[in-house]
Amino acid sequence: MEITTQEGLLGPLLLARSAIDRSAALRGDAEWLKRAWADGASRVVVVDDGQALVRRDGDEAALVLLPTAEAPEGERYLLGVDVDGVAYFAVSASLEGVTHGDSFNRIVAPLAPSALREGQAVAAGLRQVGSLLGDLDAGLLVYAVALEAWHSTHEFCPRCGSHTEVRAGGHVRVCPSDGSQHFPRVDPAVIMLVHDDEDRCLLARGPQWPEGRLSVLAGFVEPGESLEHAVAREVVEEVGVHVVDPRYLGSQPWPFPRSLMLGFFARATSTELVLDLEEITEARWFSRAELLAALESGEVRLPPEVSIARRLIETWYGGPLTSDW
Repeated sequence: MEITTQEGLLGPLLLARSAIDRSAALRGDAEWLKRAWADGASRVVVVDDGQALVRRDGDEAALVLLPTAEAPEGERYLLGVDVDGVAYFAVSASLEGVTHGDSFNRIVAPLAPSALREGQAVAAGLRQVGSLLGDLDAGLLVYAVALEAWHSTHEFCPRCGSHTEVRAGGHVRVCPSDGSQHFPRVDPAVIMLVHDDEDRCLLARGPQWPEGRLSVLAGFVEPGESLEHAVAREVVEEVGVHVVDPRYLGSQPWPFPRSLMLGFFARATSTELVLDLEEITEARWFSRAELLAALESGEVRLPPEVSIARRLIETWYGGPLTSDW
């Protein structure tokens, strides 16, 4: 099964891309995993605290994918198999020395291909290079980062505290003491663009963001709650606005550390803002002309291109917007 760029109602969601079959049926086949690891065609992405090595590839960036024989020691996760039968793995390990001792920089800000010399390797995460990677590399890195994040916080059994063991190609941890199995989980979160009857959109920022950095509202789904109820609850809790008609538009993984963002539009039936100051420092209604003017003046900055928040805003606006997060 090949899945490429997700278009849908929101256009391309840059972290919702993939070009491999996840090959779930092969995860428990120990002999196949051994053969695949020994295959000279198989490739490995080394992931280190959410970062991997990338190099410039023309006007884009590409993952540094290693043969298995050159991969460092570390926890090993099967990512899947492509249409040509090539198997891909992730290894959770330090990036130091991966490029045979070559020095590299760790990138923490969004990266432009022009900032990279041809052949230069840098360590970067999804926020920095997600929009520059092709479908295959973007899907591999999202998957690898998500698995690494889950494994790093589930080393011990929640029942008895024993150290758990990685099984099934990195897709389960088993407790050797009580036999319990623990599987990677995702946390569903709704993210919604609220618009009113004047066709204005509502943007806000939390106390952790600098002035001018605005986005749409979002929040985690609570136990026993539907997505639609979560949309309405989060909006009224954060800004005091009541909404109806939540409309689902698309989803995107956000492995920071394990969220799945479910995107909605919702129509406001009230517009007075009453902020929960622990969650929201500023919230404003914008017409399209007001938003464009605020962006052009530098008064407002939008979320990065890799985020579903940016796609929700641009879908409401009707086209691409230029902004430096």
